Amino acid sequence: MVKAIRIEQTGGPDVLQLVDIDLADPGPGEVQVQHTAIGLNYIDTYFRSGLYPAPIPCGLGLEAAGVVSKVGDGVTSLTEGDRVAYGSGPLGAYSEAQNAPANRLVKVPDGVSDKDAAAMMLKGMTVQYLLRRTYDVKAGDTILFHAAAGGVGLIACQWAKHLGATVIGTAGSQEKAALARQAGADHVLLYREEDVPARVREITGGKMVPVVYDGVGKDTFEMSLDCLAPLGLMVSFGNASGAVPPLDIGILNQKGSLFLTRPSLAAYTASDEDLAMTAADMFGVMAKGAVKADVRQEYALADAAQAHRDLEARKTTGATVLIP
Repeated sequence: MVKAIRIEQTGGPDVLQLVDIDLADPGPGEVQVQHTAIGLNYIDTYFRSGLYPAPIPCGLGLEAAGVVSKVGDGVTSLTEGDRVAYGSGPLGAYSEAQNAPANRLVKVPDGVSDKDAAAMMLKGMTVQYLLRRTYDVKAGDTILFHAAAGGVGLIACQWAKHLGATVIGTAGSQEKAALARQAGADHVLLYREEDVPARVREITGGKMVPVVYDGVGKDTFEMSLDCLAPLGLMVSFGNASGAVPPLDIGILNQKGSLFLTRPSLAAYTASDEDLAMTAADMFGVMAKGAVKADVRQEYALADAAQAHRDLEARKTTGATVLIP
């Protein structure tokens, strides 16, 4: 028996229940991972609320680090005792242990703690595909990244500065703005108080930006479009404030032949080769000291509901982990 968070119905944080479950031995191609740290991510609230479909009843969580405790038939890439992490499922990381496909796990390099690995796999690999593949950020680029003091945002600020970009971030308070600046943001705008497009126009000398990264959703979508240069790319990768309403695509033409994408980590790491490359790039910038995980909150697994409340109330900054 292992303890795990399960939901029997969708809804608010109160639907999260800590229960005992029977965990079978890993099947062919699988290993069993004894979790030491579990990543908390905004996408977890989407599955909990029903915004994203899940096979109810089910577990939650897509990201964790730990130690291989059992190895299924046919697995040759991993052995018992290996330190591993995953960031794209399977769903159910909110647990003391879980079986996972061996080919979707990566070994955690020496020098990277389990907590940092758990905090970085989903968020760090998300930043990798956003900055390196969705739009290839280059030295001299000026980019706009919303929620710059969040878990993804703080990583993105560090990584973008490492690439030589000028980073304009947004935040909801002076305290969060200070964190984003510490992470490398050159300018941080308080999106509830300032006219963000006007400030971007001022900062860029009227050029605006070639790309906007928006994980906030409904509250920032329109202002994001207004910050883009002609032929700019709008990257809508999350819905922290709610889903973006249906869009008349004619607005993209009116605002300068803009491009719009709604990417996901799952698509960018669908192949084993892409997963390995994405993780290797992420661990590489961590090894250089260019990007740090910045774990700022820890909760016991049993307190997952409170962690969700704090996350949705925007009381957290940086990365958060659950400890089994």
